[in-house]
Amino acid sequence: MKITTIIAFTLVIIGSIVWLLVGLFNFNPVELIFGMGNMAIVSRIIYSLVGISSLWLIFYWAMYHPFRAID
Repeated sequence: MKITTIIAFTLVIIGSIVWLLVGLFNFNPVELIFGMGNMAIVSRIIYSLVGISSLWLIFYWAMYHPFRAID
């Protein structure tokens, strides 16, 4: 499970950098690398993997770092 979490964390970091570039500069490196139109399926797979990774990290955090009372 540790390797899954490391991969998920890496994908989420990369995804957040991509969204930073889209937000600040209107530049999407995923579309630049994997294309648009007929090749959009690859971009959708990449975005789906980033989304699944973020869900995994939320699950991981909830399981191993539950809400604690503030002392």
